[in-house]
Amino acid sequence: MRSELKIAVICLLTSVIACSPGDKAPAPSALDDDAVTVGSFDFPESVVLAEIYAQALEASGYEVERALALGPREFVGPALQDGLVELVPEYAGTAAEFASLGAAEPSGDPAQAHAELVRALDGGAVTALDAAPAQVANTFAVTVATADEHGLATLSDLAPVAAELSFGGPAECAARPLCLRGLEERYGFVFDDVRVLDTGGPVTRQALRNGDVDVALLFTTDPSLGEFVELRDDAGLQPAENVTPIVRTEVVDRFGQAFVGVVDDVSRRLTTQAVRQLNAAMDDPDGEPAGIAARWLEAEGLT
Repeated sequence: MRSELKIAVICLLTSVIACSPGDKAPAPSALDDDAVTVGSFDFPESVVLAEIYAQALEASGYEVERALALGPREFVGPALQDGLVELVPEYAGTAAEFASLGAAEPSGDPAQAHAELVRALDGGAVTALDAAPAQVANTFAVTVATADEHGLATLSDLAPVAAELSFGGPAECAARPLCLRGLEERYGFVFDDVRVLDTGGPVTRQALRNGDVDVALLFTTDPSLGEFVELRDDAGLQPAENVTPIVRTEVVDRFGQAFVGVVDDVSRRLTTQAVRQLNAAMDDPDGEPAGIAARWLEAEGLT
């Protein structure tokens, strides 16, 4: 299923670029069966969160298909909008910025960021359900040695030295307003060298430890952050990033408040610490999403 959806998403994006508006074919939909298709981005935290929602729905009697680790937001967003997937655990601030094509300026306040996301999606094909307490924001980290050498405590401290430093993060970081583009616009600096790594995962952490990069993009729910120095976002680049399920509106219309209630029950139990613990479990060489999700749901009394 996942590989078929991935191919479909690529074809969808290709058709958007290659076809004129009059040539565009009707969008496919995953709603031609009784299953809810749950998707995720291509990093471990997103995968395990999607698996949690998927298993909770299955435990409540819903048929579920999985389309996990599809790719970055630039792939998953169109897939959700066009009905190839039907539920994706998103992050409020980034989702609002993406859905509004950059028009939204999400707040650092969770309630305001959620309201901005709801406005960005209003009248469209997808709906934001209740946000979880969990905050999962971008954070820029350095080693203790690098922080000491350059006197780094905040992102503003990077401005005088960034031209001498290398940065590591995912490929899409370069163009994103909450990553490298945002650092240049808000803080006024660019790095000497940018290296493409994974999305805040083990490759990035190891590159930082080894000195292959000087600064790296991680997440605030990374269980290994304690060994690094997080540079404080003193100019407020990052918005509130509460985990927020985004669902096809037609799914909500079809399955009603019972479906919404199952999803909301999961969300209200997802704290920042809970997500950090899930990530720690995913870091274990023997960790696999289905088992980790099942144990969390059982511990929370949801299965």
